[in-house]
Amino acid sequence: VRFSSPRTDMADFREVFAKAKHIAIITGAGVSAESGVPTFRGAGGFWRKWQAQELATPGAFARNPSRVWEFYHYRREVMLSKHPNPAHIAIAECEKRLSKQGRSVVVITQNIDELHRKAGTKHLLEIHGSLFKTRCTNCGNVAANYKSPICPALAGKGAPDPETEDAVIPVEDLPQCEEDGCNGLLRPHVVWFGETLDPDILTAVEKELEICDLCLVVGTSSVVYPAAMFAPQVSARGVPVAEFNMEATPATDRFR
Repeated sequence: VRFSSPRTDMADFREVFAKAKHIAIITGAGVSAESGVPTFRGAGGFWRKWQAQELATPGAFARNPSRVWEFYHYRREVMLSKHPNPAHIAIAECEKRLSKQGRSVVVITQNIDELHRKAGTKHLLEIHGSLFKTRCTNCGNVAANYKSPICPALAGKGAPDPETEDAVIPVEDLPQCEEDGCNGLLRPHVVWFGETLDPDILTAVEKELEICDLCLVVGTSSVVYPAAMFAPQVSARGVPVAEFNMEATPATDRFR
């Protein structure tokens, strides 16, 4: 395989970085891969017989909330044992160091694993939600939830092996809303295939992209929308975009 040589002009980057006052960092699955987080993307991306895009949909949840909860319970339990890697830590330390100089860093992530938060990132926009938040399908309440297991019925469930039988947990034993007298069925507070992003978060992202004077794209192939549009839109107003990836991506040529 012959890679076209990426324009790795560190001197140029350092100069831009030294002057930047508002840095936007867009991150994706590549940042978490190093922490051993399964992405369920591409070859081998199966849980039992399914790929994520067959389980992470409103339709799948409506048809079989027990199976979808098993999948997310498995992912939550896996994540509870994972730790931020040097990429998460570098990003968090960059924010900390720059804030002492009156400069801002915002992390706009597609990841739902909260590893940026664990690493100490404060200014974080999680555009696809979080594995550790739930949303009530009845009253809409969003709540942080780090329980392990998330409900007694899911204890010991969620094994990814294709031979595993579905647990077929009755709806009333799946995670339930704890708001007064609600008891609605909870769902993971993540953006599923076929769902739109939270407009408030998108507005916050737009504001950051309008004021940033440097944009870093880290560990994402820039193909999932709308995140794929973020950096090109910054680049279009003449703001430098620096891509940090292991290989060239479809967006590479559009960035400095």
